[in-house]
Amino acid sequence: MYLADHTWPELGESLSDESVALVPLGSTEQHGPHLPLATDHLIAEALATAAAEETGAVRTPTVTVGVSPHHRQFPGTMWVDPPEFRDYVESFTRNLAYHGIDRVVFVNAHGGNVQHLREVGRRLHEDETAYAIEWMWDESIPELVDDLFEHNGPHAGPKETAMITHIAPELVKTDRLEDARDDGLVHLDESDAMVHGARTFYDSIDNSANGAFGDPTDVTEEKAERLFEAASDQLVQLVEWLDARDRAELLPKDRVE
Repeated sequence: MYLADHTWPELGESLSDESVALVPLGSTEQHGPHLPLATDHLIAEALATAAAEETGAVRTPTVTVGVSPHHRQFPGTMWVDPPEFRDYVESFTRNLAYHGIDRVVFVNAHGGNVQHLREVGRRLHEDETAYAIEWMWDESIPELVDDLFEHNGPHAGPKETAMITHIAPELVKTDRLEDARDDGLVHLDESDAMVHGARTFYDSIDNSANGAFGDPTDVTEEKAERLFEAASDQLVQLVEWLDARDRAELLPKDRVE
């Protein structure tokens, strides 16, 4: 159920204590020469929508701008600073708790948001407002991602290209796939990203001139569908697991005496 499509009387009847909400979060940032800036938030929204339809959980509006200053050199990239992002998401989630929702899944599709969403979840858990957890789609199916693609990449590579191929194929610049591969970085271990155990870069452009990593030419419609369905299924299972928990299981444990 998409919350914003309903009237308040309808929601008053359907929202109850111990209900689950899916909050899609992504970014508006460069994704190489072949994918739209909307890539991350399109993925998050599509997965949250599919899981909400399957489970009956509430889906909220999508948070479309995230923590993306490491892509700032590329035109069009938008970002918010981490403290403001954390405060916004925390306030947003407290609004949901006010309406009776005490379990929240941050359906995340942007790596730059991960640590901040986990911190928000910790704050909300600590004061017993809600049990909110961060879920990153590709981390739910790492073996499948590795099996499907020979040269993965952390950003604008085959896995994200596959997801947009499935969700919004008209937005994929198929004539730029080879450019993304050839002018980007296919093998991360061939760069100076790590030197003697230290991460040496701060921005995406430090490693990839066009912002793409991996080989997106390795994508097919069949692989794209398989990837989306697998991630969607993992999210459905997570919602069902969360919905089955007693509230007492989710609250902070008492101090050990």
